[in-house]
Amino acid sequence: MTPGARPTRLTIVEDHVLFAESVAATLAQEGYLVKRLNLAESGATLASVLACVLRSVPRVVLLDPDLGRIGDGIRLVAPLAGAGVSVVVLTDRRTPGDRGECLRQGAKAVLPMTGCLDDVLAAVGRIRDGLPAMPAAERAELVEAACREREEVRAVRARLARLTPRETEVLAALMEGAQVRDIARTCVVSETTVRTQVKSILAKLEVRSQVAAVGAASRVDWHPPATGWNRAS
Repeated sequence: MTPGARPTRLTIVEDHVLFAESVAATLAQEGYLVKRLNLAESGATLASVLACVLRSVPRVVLLDPDLGRIGDGIRLVAPLAGAGVSVVVLTDRRTPGDRGECLRQGAKAVLPMTGCLDDVLAAVGRIRDGLPAMPAAERAELVEAACREREEVRAVRARLARLTPRETEVLAALMEGAQVRDIARTCVVSETTVRTQVKSILAKLEVRSQVAAVGAASRVDWHPPATGWNRAS
């Protein structure tokens, strides 16, 4: 920090207490004004966490997007960035598309939580000094991955929307682990009829197996409407 400059205010949003305390102690030693949010409160929500962060008036926020019962911390990135806060996301459990989505939402950097603490210090220091927090090429690659993933999700959802009500019911049953014979018995139709419906589902989703169909629906977090199968089961 430049002599005479005001310390940079930094808030940590992280539900792994030991990790958060270690990072906070290291940053405090480097001259940052550090606040660590207590996420153990039973009534904590994404909205209350956002409000607490904004009240701390940070310049930088270190954010773990995997906040357990509180919710998906990625949803905090855009409102924080919109408020002029520089967000550095720390995570190891996200796909390249997820990490890119954090950047697309406005995060300055995405760093591995299990990486070197020096990398966190370097990123925060670059933000403090008005410099890019991560290499432009890496950032562009991750954002591109996020855009590809969004397009893939949109395409799968469009294919799912083509299913008939009966096919939707059959896919819902498959997602619950039902076999063709179980579906036939519950819906009072022949197994041949169900197999025909399954083939139509595979064709419309452009996949080759029931496992792939279930995987595609699960990947886009598809939730079928209430169906006869749902009610019967």
